[in-house]
Amino acid sequence: MHNPPKILIIDDEELALSNLAHILQKQGYEIVTADTGPKGLNAIRTDNFDVVLTDLKMEKVDGMQILDECRKRHGATEVIMITGYATVDSAIDAMKKGAYHYVSKPYRIDAVRKIVAEALEKIRLREENLHLKHELKKLQEVGQIKIITKDASMVRILETARQIAPTDCNVLITGESGTGKELLAHFVHEHSQRSSCTMMAVNCGTFNEELLTNELFGHEKGAFTGAHISKPGIIELANGGTLFLDEITEMSVNMQAKLLRVIQERQLMRVGGISTINVDVRFVAATNRNIQDAVMSNEFRKDLYYRLNVVALELPPLAARKNDIPLLAQFFLEKHAKIMRRDMPVLSKEVLDTLKGYDFPGNVRELENIVERGIALSTEGVIDEKHLPDDIRDFQITTYRRKDGGFPTLEEQEVRYIKQVLAESGGNKTLAAETLGIDRVSLWRKIKRFGLE
Repeated sequence: MHNPPKILIIDDEELALSNLAHILQKQGYEIVTADTGPKGLNAIRTDNFDVVLTDLKMEKVDGMQILDECRKRHGATEVIMITGYATVDSAIDAMKKGAYHYVSKPYRIDAVRKIVAEALEKIRLREENLHLKHELKKLQEVGQIKIITKDASMVRILETARQIAPTDCNVLITGESGTGKELLAHFVHEHSQRSSCTMMAVNCGTFNEELLTNELFGHEKGAFTGAHISKPGIIELANGGTLFLDEITEMSVNMQAKLLRVIQERQLMRVGGISTINVDVRFVAATNRNIQDAVMSNEFRKDLYYRLNVVALELPPLAARKNDIPLLAQFFLEKHAKIMRRDMPVLSKEVLDTLKGYDFPGNVRELENIVERGIALSTEGVIDEKHLPDDIRDFQITTYRRKDGGFPTLEEQEVRYIKQVLAESGGNKTLAAETLGIDRVSLWRKIKRFGLE
């Protein structure tokens, strides 16, 4: 899109043409006018425009011919029809053939401004969408399509993961829920010498000790009631490959001792078995808890911690990688539009701004859910604020986190709150002071102190 946006107005009524040009020039747009259809066609053939406003009924060349020429030469140009009351039906027919909208004579200034601004916003969203697609393609080309990021800290983590992947050492991945720990485990496996073998995964918090023992170690026929056949466990099935143990800190201390023996001896015994089975497995473990606190409180064995923590990778929360939000949103738009077999919508500027300002307690997983919901609810090709969950749209959830993922100071929270109250009171300091419960002089001092003027 041109900067400023470039608009062509075509109308054979001199007064209407000059009025419309005056209205839009005041908005800061670059305006080109044509007082006949042929002149308008010539302008389209020799120049590029973001928006074309054309009268529908003109001699020699009418608005439909202008629309056809724009569609033929400049598919990205949005065409708005200018019409009188008697030709509204024709303008609607033009919209079915690709026109963006129409404005009626006599012009309502606010309506003209609104329609043109919406057309330009559509162009901006389309261009941003193409840019994000290009960025995703570049990431795909360097093999990072599964972990979408431009964030410097995430890139460093991926570089470390790629570097240690072939070494076969055990890995401990930490980070909040929804940050992509299992995805990173897959990344390590796929870049390792074990990539041609299986990667198995188990969530240690899903099973009690008895079930987890059976799940990991398997059992022999007759080991317990209902054990009609022998069954290998997940460790055995992962032989030659990688085993991902999610929420490792939820494993009982007794179970931790059994796992430690497998890691040390590279052998296991099925439940009810009488002989050991050799296994060759790389272990990647993950937790959303502070595992060192768990070690200090004797909830997690120190020796198992050292066995697993050969290399530690800590994933940052999404709040610490805000610049990744548009890229991730675009990735999830493409993914879920394909799954739902729907045309891919775009995110409105308001939605993207809201998402960038949101702290995502559920991290990347929460963003994916939001995008998936938006695709399901949107019907006009744009995910708007009305398609967001109520708690995000209404800001009923307040999280306390800085952009770097850490917690803000009280002063930082005070600045944030004062700025919000000032914005919502339209800059009215008297009203803002009343809302804050302080006098106007105190508010003025805080504004000066925090540099909020």
